[in-house]
Amino acid sequence: QVQLVESGGGLVQPGGSLRLSCAASGRTFNNIAMGWFRQAPGMEREFVSSINWSGSAPNSADIVKGRFTISRDNAKNLVYLQMNSLNPEDTGVYYCAATTRTYFSRKIYEYPYWGQGNQVTVSP
Repeated sequence: QVQLVESGGGLVQPGGSLRLSCAASGRTFNNIAMGWFRQAPGMEREFVSSINWSGSAPNSADIVKGRFTISRDNAKNLVYLQMNSLNPEDTGVYYCAATTRTYFSRKIYEYPYWGQGNQVTVSP
């Protein structure tokens, strides 16, 4: 079992930056891939970024490549999502998620563990 808690969201102007953090607890955290997803109002939850168990080979959705960076610190049981050059289309609830795999995944159904979500609003 893995428990996840997101933090770091809020209101930011277009072009601004935010860093989301995900605090994880439970066994095998350092051996599983982690991911970030987001959900805009009235939309389905979508993949944002994922990282393998060791922190290598990060993988991100095309729409955020070059702007968002996923990273992890296994010693601190933390996963981060650095978000730069934010635009209004990035607005939504951001979820940290954990899978039982050691390598990254873009598929929502491969993530059995989820945080409660953290709101990110990009607006003037």
